[in-house]
Amino acid sequence: MSQKVILIILDGLEYNVGVQCMGFLQALRKQGRATLYKLECELPSMSRPLYEAILTAVPPVESGIVHNQVQRLSKEQSVFSLARSAGLTTAAAAYHWFSELYNQSPYSAKRDRITIDPQKNIQYGCFYHLDHYPNDHLFADAEWLRRSYDPNFLLIHPMNIDNAGHLAGWDSAKYRNTVRGTDMALSEYLPDWLEAGYQVLVTADHGMNNDNSHGGTLKEEREIPLYVLGDAFSHDTDAKPEQLQLCGSICQLLGVVGHGKSIAPELLKERLDS
Repeated sequence: MSQKVILIILDGLEYNVGVQCMGFLQALRKQGRATLYKLECELPSMSRPLYEAILTAVPPVESGIVHNQVQRLSKEQSVFSLARSAGLTTAAAAYHWFSELYNQSPYSAKRDRITIDPQKNIQYGCFYHLDHYPNDHLFADAEWLRRSYDPNFLLIHPMNIDNAGHLAGWDSAKYRNTVRGTDMALSEYLPDWLEAGYQVLVTADHGMNNDNSHGGTLKEEREIPLYVLGDAFSHDTDAKPEQLQLCGSICQLLGVVGHGKSIAPELLKERLDS
């Protein structure tokens, strides 16, 4: 059965800080409405390589997107392209690197910031290009896309947590308080998305370290959360999803048959022929 899906990538959110500071998501978990898993991100633990890994199930060393300065279109099949091929509607409220990966590169703000083009992989987009673009604005952008275009797949990608980590480091009040603020902003919209029947995944690309950076193998750089919400998930606490299985699992939820991507065993209630 085809489901509508929202994927939220909270850029730079380390697992333990997420557990400690995201009170709303933890309340949903306590009520049995959300299930939390710990993932280990792929390497290098950098943003653009991991956007590609999450959306295509291809690790950076194979995709060739091995650092943030690799500025080109993806050469892989992504959730966006697979959904488009299946006749589904796609949208994203996200950093401009997603536009460069899946629509057109290089990004031009005056051309691409607001994208309305049914022929693109990301058909409807609100893209931003400043790391401090406010998360509450970004969630409002996403809600406008949802209400306007009713997408089958919606990507939401706020950047403020990562930006706070680069400014102040992982073990800082600024980083933790930005996580708390993001949780509060998310609480304004998540109930509406669930009420509308969306299956929701909340995760991160990578974590953060006390050098105000990331990219290596430290635990705090690699351990990230995955919250799943919705009745299409098994909510099996013994499931062991991996970051590279998110693409295939989302395709399963969307009802995309023949996607060829690995899925997370026991994460979903039903499995179609992939």
